Amino acid sequence: MIDNSELEDIPGTTVFTAERSHQGFHLNQFCMSLKRPENRARFKANESAYLDEWSLTPAQKQAVLDRDYNAMIANGGNIYFLAKIFSSDGISFQTAAASMTDMNVEEYAAMMLHGGRSPEGQRSIKEGR
Repeated sequence: MIDNSELEDIPGTTVFTAERSHQGFHLNQFCMSLKRPENRARFKANESAYLDEWSLTPAQKQAVLDRDYNAMIANGGNIYFLAKIFSSDGISFQTAAASMTDMNVEEYAAMMLHGGRSPEGQRSIKEGR
């Protein structure tokens, strides 16, 4: 098995590894089910009941109900699968991504238009630099 510990030392970034893929398999499959209009309708009619049909962990289910995208990612969600949720909610990728930061939508858009996050600042969690 590959040692991915270095990937956990990137501040503000969660790398989608094979382990996270395995952890989030059912969460990501739920997200993909939202491609079908009838599944979106069932989900919107009773989110909790629809989520009960999937083998989600309690933390994954709560993250979906709370629309806590950071928690979904921490529990194995992949942003490209999670896009099915915010698309079903009628919000843009940009709005969802901004909700995952300490910025509002306008600040997030301006940052991205100017090249994204600065490479300056903390580069290592464990070294605090």
